[in-house]
Amino acid sequence: MLAAMPPVPTPKPAPGAPRVRERGDACPGALRLHSADDGHLARLRLPAGRLTARQVEVLADAAEALGDGRISVTSRGNAELRGLADGCGAELAALLAEAGLLPSATHERVRNIVVSPAAGLDGLGAADVQLWARELDERLCAAPWAAALSGRFLFVLDDGRGDVTGLGGDVTLVAVDPRTALLHLGGRAVRVAADDAPRAALAAARVFLSAARAAGTGAWRVRELPEGHGADVRDVREALVVEEVPEPVLPQGPPPAPGPLGPAALHVLAPLGRLTAAQLRALLPADEVRLTPWRGAVVVGAGPDRTPALDAAGLITRPDSPWAGVSACTGRPGCARSLADVRADAVPGRPGLPVHYSGCERRCGHPHGDWVDVLAAPGGGYLVDGAPVPRTDLAPAVTTARTAPRTTK
Repeated sequence: MLAAMPPVPTPKPAPGAPRVRERGDACPGALRLHSADDGHLARLRLPAGRLTARQVEVLADAAEALGDGRISVTSRGNAELRGLADGCGAELAALLAEAGLLPSATHERVRNIVVSPAAGLDGLGAADVQLWARELDERLCAAPWAAALSGRFLFVLDDGRGDVTGLGGDVTLVAVDPRTALLHLGGRAVRVAADDAPRAALAAARVFLSAARAAGTGAWRVRELPEGHGADVRDVREALVVEEVPEPVLPQGPPPAPGPLGPAALHVLAPLGRLTAAQLRALLPADEVRLTPWRGAVVVGAGPDRTPALDAAGLITRPDSPWAGVSACTGRPGCARSLADVRADAVPGRPGLPVHYSGCERRCGHPHGDWVDVLAAPGGGYLVDGAPVPRTDLAPAVTTARTAPRTTK
């Protein structure tokens, strides 16, 4: 069924005041579609970004038959279909359900699980957290209370290399070794047995929901809980808590570069975060495909010999590509709020820091960490990290911003 979304977001609170959510979360899903200027939008939660070869084909077919022929990869490794026509909701849901992409009608929007995409492929992680993700997803869908989580609540599972810990998880699991993990929630951490890690992550989400209900502010995310109502990871009692970790520090590592990941996997990026149906199909054959939070895909079962074909399909296959790390919001004509067609205006500059083009101050889909902010301004120009730049001068300005030494924002 198609459900409309409210046109105006909840206002931001005054500095120092707790955020109060006066209405329920209206984040889009596969069943709750969002109405945009270019048609309806569906967001598919893909725990760990994982797609089977069959699911890749179904997603490409759905984009062509029901949407605009493209698939957007989100900053959580999920997939979006745009340009969907009125009345296609039931047909889309049937296609997704048949392919195993809709395992729970009640929990489909809360299956936000980001995982180190190279886990189990290159031998660098402390544990194969992809296996944790599958168990967590099963437990999440089986818990009736978990349907009350916001569609923005995020589980992050890091295999110890620190590539996804900086993505702003509400509940974060970090593999320490094959037998141990650290569970992070609200600035605290406890050590748990690796076998209990998925169960502990789900229990931490329940601790958050209890804290949110007690606060009465309608919080969607852990960081929105008001002072005095924080979610305490020490309240996780459904799994074996070995010990609290004093002053926990999340590991920080770089994302995987485009190119080979171990002996039989390739990481490629989608230009500006969008794949045509043909580009999605070009990832096949594959043992599986893992969409990544950096708007790319890991092709499991592909060796370096596949690189020329993927490059010819228009995918970003090399770390020295100037388009690596360049992303953009939807922009005009798909978004009424946007001041510009940011995808048409985007230029890469030279390789360097990530750069994100935004059509309005919401900056939808911007990267985490340090990045170059290119914001459309009234009158046709842009602000590059706050400095006015005519559209015709974007290339040198973006190059300078991506390659110059940075100070903390």
